[in-house]
Amino acid sequence: MPFHVRDPETDALVRQYAEDKRVGLTEAVKLAVLKAREAEDKARAEKLAKIDAILAEVDSWPRTGLKADKEFFDMINGD
Repeated sequence: MPFHVRDPETDALVRQYAEDKRVGLTEAVKLAVLKAREAEDKARAEKLAKIDAILAEVDSWPRTGLKADKEFFDMINGD
């Protein structure tokens, strides 16, 4: 299903990308979207890896058996 690009700057960018890659406009849009999605997926995977590392570190801490309840938080906050 076709769509139209009404923004002149976007049109120019897509045309320049198509020219640089030596492909048609449709292929240029496809390549650009695939590249953007790959970058987003990579960034997401890196963030999840960092979160996993933090969780693993926290899991490695020894358990004290103490409960952190409202009284505990009030105590450490000086309330």
